[in-house]
Amino acid sequence: MPTLFERIVAGELPADVVYRDERVTAFRDIHPRAPVHILIVPNKPIPTANDIADADEALIGHLYTVARDLARREGIAENGYRLIINCNAHGGQEVYHLHVHLLGGRPLGPMLQSMVVK
Repeated sequence: MPTLFERIVAGELPADVVYRDERVTAFRDIHPRAPVHILIVPNKPIPTANDIADADEALIGHLYTVARDLARREGIAENGYRLIINCNAHGGQEVYHLHVHLLGGRPLGPMLQSMVVK
Protein backbone atom coordinates (compact mmCIF):
# COMPACT_ATOMS: atom_id res chain seq x y z
CA MET A 1 0.00 0.00 0.00
CA PRO A 2 1.46 3.41 -0.93
CA THR A 3 2.43 5.77 1.88
CA LEU A 4 0.89 9.18 2.34
CA PHE A 5 4.04 10.72 0.83
CA GLU A 6 3.97 8.43 -2.20
CA ARG A 7 0.40 9.58 -2.83
CA ILE A 8 1.45 13.24 -2.53
CA VAL A 9 4.37 12.68 -4.95
CA ALA A 10 1.96 10.98 -7.38
CA GLY A 11 -0.47 13.93 -7.15
CA GLU A 12 -3.20 11.77 -5.62
CA LEU A 13 -3.39 13.86 -2.43
CA PRO A 14 -3.30 17.64 -2.14
CA ALA A 15 -0.26 19.32 -0.64
CA ASP A 16 1.31 22.78 -0.59
CA VAL A 17 4.17 21.78 -2.89
CA VAL A 18 7.01 24.31 -2.85
CA TYR A 19 9.47 22.39 -5.03
CA ARG A 20 9.40 19.41 -7.37
CA ASP A 21 11.86 17.86 -9.80
CA GLU A 22 12.45 14.38 -11.21
CA ARG A 23 14.13 13.20 -7.96
CA VAL A 24 12.44 14.98 -5.02
CA THR A 25 9.26 16.72 -3.93
CA ALA A 26 9.07 19.30 -1.13
CA PHE A 27 5.89 20.47 0.57
CA ARG A 28 4.80 22.30 3.71
CA ASP A 29 4.07 20.15 6.76
CA ILE A 30 0.37 20.17 7.65
CA HIS A 31 1.28 20.34 11.37
CA PRO A 32 4.21 22.79 11.37
CA ARG A 33 6.53 22.87 14.38
CA ALA A 34 8.14 26.15 13.28
CA PRO A 35 7.18 29.11 11.06
CA VAL A 36 8.94 27.29 8.21
CA HIS A 37 8.42 23.52 8.22
CA ILE A 38 8.95 21.86 4.87
CA LEU A 39 9.25 18.13 4.19
CA ILE A 40 11.63 17.11 1.42
CA VAL A 41 11.03 13.57 0.17
CA PRO A 42 12.67 11.47 -2.51
CA ASN A 43 10.21 10.59 -5.27
CA LYS A 44 11.61 7.07 -5.03
CA PRO A 45 10.12 5.36 -1.97
CA ILE A 46 12.81 4.59 0.62
CA PRO A 47 11.15 3.50 3.89
CA THR A 48 13.82 4.56 6.43
CA ALA A 49 17.38 5.84 6.65
CA ASN A 50 18.36 2.21 7.22
CA ASP A 51 17.09 1.42 3.72
CA ILE A 52 19.30 3.91 1.86
CA ALA A 53 21.34 1.96 -0.68
CA ASP A 54 24.83 2.87 -1.86
CA ALA A 55 23.24 3.66 -5.24
CA ASP A 56 21.11 6.36 -3.50
CA GLU A 57 24.12 8.48 -2.53
CA ALA A 58 23.51 11.18 -5.19
CA LEU A 59 19.79 11.27 -4.37
CA ILE A 60 20.46 11.81 -0.66
CA GLY A 61 22.93 14.57 -1.47
CA HIS A 62 20.28 16.16 -3.68
CA LEU A 63 17.81 16.19 -0.75
CA TYR A 64 20.30 18.37 1.14
CA THR A 65 21.05 20.76 -1.73
CA VAL A 66 17.31 21.23 -2.23
CA ALA A 67 16.97 21.90 1.53
CA ARG A 68 19.76 24.51 1.30
CA ASP A 69 18.09 26.22 -1.64
CA LEU A 70 14.67 26.21 0.03
CA ALA A 71 16.17 27.69 3.22
CA ARG A 72 17.56 30.53 1.13
CA ARG A 73 14.26 31.03 -0.71
CA GLU A 74 12.29 30.99 2.57
CA GLY A 75 14.61 33.61 4.07
CA ILE A 76 15.88 31.43 6.93
CA ALA A 77 19.39 30.58 5.72
CA GLU A 78 21.18 33.54 7.27
CA ASN A 79 19.75 33.14 10.79
CA GLY A 80 19.88 29.36 10.66
CA TYR A 81 17.68 26.33 10.35
CA ARG A 82 17.56 22.68 11.30
CA LEU A 83 17.45 19.57 9.10
CA ILE A 84 16.11 16.39 10.68
CA ILE A 85 15.66 12.81 9.50
CA ASN A 86 13.82 10.54 11.92
CA CYS A 87 14.41 6.78 11.66
CA ASN A 88 12.01 4.14 12.95
CA ALA A 89 9.81 4.28 16.05
CA HIS A 90 12.41 5.33 18.64
CA GLY A 91 13.62 8.04 16.28
CA GLY A 92 10.11 9.47 15.97
CA GLN A 93 9.41 8.43 12.37
CA GLU A 94 5.68 8.53 11.64
CA VAL A 95 5.55 8.06 7.85
CA TYR A 96 7.75 5.27 6.53
CA HIS A 97 9.01 7.16 3.49
CA LEU A 98 12.36 8.82 4.08
CA HIS A 99 12.03 12.58 4.46
CA VAL A 100 14.04 15.57 5.62
CA HIS A 101 12.36 18.15 7.85
CA LEU A 102 13.50 21.71 7.10
CA LEU A 103 12.65 23.85 10.14
CA GLY A 104 13.34 27.51 10.82
CA GLY A 105 12.00 31.00 11.16
CA ARG A 106 12.61 31.27 14.93
CA PRO A 107 15.19 30.08 17.46
CA LEU A 108 14.67 26.34 17.74
CA GLY A 109 16.29 25.70 21.10
CA PRO A 110 18.08 22.52 22.18
CA MET A 111 17.91 19.46 19.99
CA LEU A 112 16.56 17.22 22.77
CA GLN A 113 15.06 18.04 26.13
CA SER A 114 17.07 16.89 29.12
CA MET A 115 15.79 13.69 30.61
CA VAL A 116 16.80 11.19 33.21
CA VAL A 117 18.10 7.95 31.70
CA LYS A 118 17.65 4.88 33.88
